Amino acid sequence: MITDAMTARLRPVQPGKTSLVTVLDVGSTKIACAIARLVPRPEGKALRDRTHIVEIIGFGYGPSAGVKSGVISDLAKAEHAIRAVVGMAERSAGVTVESVIVNVTAGRLSSETFSASVSLAGTEVEKGDVWRVLQAVNERSVRAERSVVHALPISYALDGQKGVSNPLGMVGDQLGIDVSVITAETLAMRNIELVLNRCHLQVEAIVATPYASGLATLVDDEAKLGVAVVDFGGATTTVSVFNHGRLVYADAIAIGGHHLTLDLARQLSVGVEDAERLKTFFGGVLPGLTDERDLVPVSPVGSGSEDVPLQIPRATLTRIIRPRIEEILTAVRDRMQATGMMDVCGRRFVLTGGASELTGLPELARRMLARNVRAGRPVGVSGLPQLAKGPAFSAITGMLVYPQVCGIEYSDPHRGRKLTGTDGYLSRVGNWLRSGFA
Repeated sequence: MITDAMTARLRPVQPGKTSLVTVLDVGSTKIACAIARLVPRPEGKALRDRTHIVEIIGFGYGPSAGVKSGVISDLAKAEHAIRAVVGMAERSAGVTVESVIVNVTAGRLSSETFSASVSLAGTEVEKGDVWRVLQAVNERSVRAERSVVHALPISYALDGQKGVSNPLGMVGDQLGIDVSVITAETLAMRNIELVLNRCHLQVEAIVATPYASGLATLVDDEAKLGVAVVDFGGATTTVSVFNHGRLVYADAIAIGGHHLTLDLARQLSVGVEDAERLKTFFGGVLPGLTDERDLVPVSPVGSGSEDVPLQIPRATLTRIIRPRIEEILTAVRDRMQATGMMDVCGRRFVLTGGASELTGLPELARRMLARNVRAGRPVGVSGLPQLAKGPAFSAITGMLVYPQVCGIEYSDPHRGRKLTGTDGYLSRVGNWLRSGFA
């Protein structure tokens, strides 16, 4: 039985109304905050469910501290880093932030698909019937030490007829549902809430990073036909699979771009900052024709400004970086094969996140995964500063899209907005999962 669960309590933005939203990306290597105005979109061509135009009015960005592999490791350091970034966004927007939508990568993210059904006795399907079948999912749901981040209906079935997208108003004897449930460890979630509480910020909603990355980078046809999104983060790599326009799978692997940096630092005996620079400007995963002749300057740890930098072939960087990237891609492939998601995702992968910009990565992924691969950048958001238009900021862009699509998840509009404690976010948001099925 679930004792604490989290699903979206954020009310979707209302059609025809302008809203203000603040999102916070708390990562292991960077923290970013964006304040945006959601303006109703005029009639015309737009991505699916994009009811509003996102206009960035404030943006803050800085190095992360007190966060390791997405887990809060030092409350004081994390609080200081978050305050600095949120303050930067507040000053540029001219507003004071009271609540945020925050992402989560920690807590061993995982997903399961549950099915349930309720009897209709030949009557029309009403909203209450939909909620009853959603609640019935709890009987097959997760362990007490894990919390629900998202509970996303995939499809409905009426009298065994699958593929029903919206059963409201239809007549039948039995209503069934398949729900994708994304979960994480409860204690990891509580620490995220706690550090935000110390910053005097309320939690509007928690969004799984792989879900946000998919919302930011996918176009409609990809999400309908089946696609996997791999987000190469700083300390974690997340995977999400979309099919029929819905998220059906999410996972996280505790290896990311920062591990590449550490590999370079150790094997070349250079500082971490120098290793990051080498990875960013010269790193790649496939050998080039001139890589053995192209020399890269390297300054070993402890060398002074008067010392002459060493010169190493660019191919040396590739030989250090490639094994780690192959390890990540192999882990992604093996996990997806074990869960059957390689078939669900169709023939397409989208690579995003900061480390996805490594030269040759799409080609290497194409060879190892035996799928079509493209690089993914945030789409459909205007006003982002130049530095935030790259794939490293896909997650925060997806969180700006999230208020427009969160309506498909269950939310309890009758609950208050208190934070931690017995009426806290973690205890409150998931009440619908436990109130009726003891």
